[in-house]
Amino acid sequence: MAATHVLFVEDDDVIREATQLALERVGFHVTAAPDGLTGLERFRADRPDIALLDVMVPGLDGVSLCRRIRDESTVPVIMLSARADSIDVVLGLEAGADDYVTKPFDSAVLVARLRAVLRRFGHAHGRDGGARAEETAPDPAGEVLRFGDLEVDTEGMEVRKGGEPVALTPTEMRLLLEFSAAPGTVLSRDRLLERVWDYGWGGDTRVVDVHVQRLRTKIGQERIDTVRGFGYKLRG
Repeated sequence: MAATHVLFVEDDDVIREATQLALERVGFHVTAAPDGLTGLERFRADRPDIALLDVMVPGLDGVSLCRRIRDESTVPVIMLSARADSIDVVLGLEAGADDYVTKPFDSAVLVARLRAVLRRFGHAHGRDGGARAEETAPDPAGEVLRFGDLEVDTEGMEVRKGGEPVALTPTEMRLLLEFSAAPGTVLSRDRLLERVWDYGWGGDTRVVDVHVQRLRTKIGQERIDTVRGFGYKLRG
């Protein structure tokens, strides 16, 4: 079973080396880069399974690097930010990141978040942190669901709007599947964090809000309603 390949971009030598050792100790294969431009080169050369990007790195900052990666790939991206209330968190999510971790972090928490993201992206994990890519199991009751001009193929994992294909990241697809499974039903942010982000603990609901907004821009702003104080619902 091949180890999961992590691209880790961090300019602080101590954090980079300590984190790399911690991840390798539990079975991940890590390629580390000290700046964004080197990180982009390593991404294109190695095609890692997941990218772990610090926001504040020289050359090409983490948010810009995330955008460059997202232009080329749907590989999962986790951002590292030094401040939980920083605008960098939202900017990173808007750039296409799937999740973020606040620095300083415990290595066990980081490993748990990496594994949670990888599970969502269809990787099967052993206890050592290794992984192998496999196709997401199709829904045995898979069908094409229609909401106005929006079509969601729950088995083929394809989305069309007005007959044209819509490109969604895996996280956006999982979010849409949750909505389409219960049209007209209000889904709370906590439920979406648990079901889509695999959080068994409380998480930052900004992750949900930004991803809902990104999904709206692709399938139509009017398709998902905000129910103030409760959550979101898909118009049936």
